[in-house]
Amino acid sequence: MSKPLALVCYANLLPGSQIANRLLDLGYAVQTVPASKLSQTAARDAAMLVIAEAGSDVCAAIDQLKQNKATQHVPVLAYSDQDKDLASARQAGAAMVASSSAILGQLPHLLEQLLVVE
Repeated sequence: MSKPLALVCYANLLPGSQIANRLLDLGYAVQTVPASKLSQTAARDAAMLVIAEAGSDVCAAIDQLKQNKATQHVPVLAYSDQDKDLASARQAGAAMVASSSAILGQLPHLLEQLLVVE
């Protein structure tokens, strides 16, 4: 059986690469992707979830992901230390937001909440 795919989109190496490594440790297949390719990659590769560093280009990519019928179901966890970026990510369609400093320590718990099927 193949591993579930998590797409990771980040601008800053830390904590972006640490999140990718933590996802690998948790049993996910991980693919890093630029914001401009987020929706296209999620549709093509059947991503299970997206973790993205919030920023203007990422928020636009989240909105595009949520507007695409093929990817609108993919849950997004956005992270940042800027409240305005987190608010923009939530408005764009992120299911959850977290601070950059908390995401690594809370990642398994956040993923559990993110992937709850209602």
